[in-house]
Amino acid sequence: MAVRVFIVDDHLLFRTGLRPLLEENGVEVVGEAADAEQAVGQIVRLHPDVVLMDSSLPGMSGVEATRQLTVLAPEVRILILTVATDNQTVVDAVRAGAGGYLLKDTPTEQLIGAIHAAARGEPSFSADATAVVLDRVRSFPDLPDAGDAEPNLSWRELEVLALVVEGKENSEIGQELSISAQTVKHHISSILAKLNVPNRTLAAVKALSRGLV
Repeated sequence: MAVRVFIVDDHLLFRTGLRPLLEENGVEVVGEAADAEQAVGQIVRLHPDVVLMDSSLPGMSGVEATRQLTVLAPEVRILILTVATDNQTVVDAVRAGAGGYLLKDTPTEQLIGAIHAAARGEPSFSADATAVVLDRVRSFPDLPDAGDAEPNLSWRELEVLALVVEGKENSEIGQELSISAQTVKHHISSILAKLNVPNRTLAAVKALSRGLV
């Protein structure tokens, strides 16, 4: 089945150009909105697989909309697709729960790949965004945490987490550990819950900063 995508961007020309580009590559566009206020309600109702969200929007920002949707529609994956390259926007987007951060000049093939990866629950970040997150590993003293106690991760979860830190996708982790992709997904869900973080990128950040791997 085609991945179902919702576009949030305040530039009509960009949305008009992006929709046919996605559809030509087998992605179903189920809706679009010019601002976050409109988008949140529609996304909760339509429940797309992936949202392409601009970070800079009139009124509510794309980062704030991402934060709300992480609570209201946690199964919907959100990719930030923007022109913003400042470090703070990248960090804020990741902390809000974005599963990816790409620039609008990303090649079509990479964008389509990122959409499919997001639908599988796998992260997709531009090289620059990844560098920003890793550079800020020790700058997250206020990451959401359940307390000072060490998370009670099983040995298998620690193995999976180590491979997440390496940037491996679920299928690659499964092959390396000789387990199914579904089992990997289950372990990652458990890891996120135990680390009290919304996505695997922040799980990697916390793992590194706390010396878990």
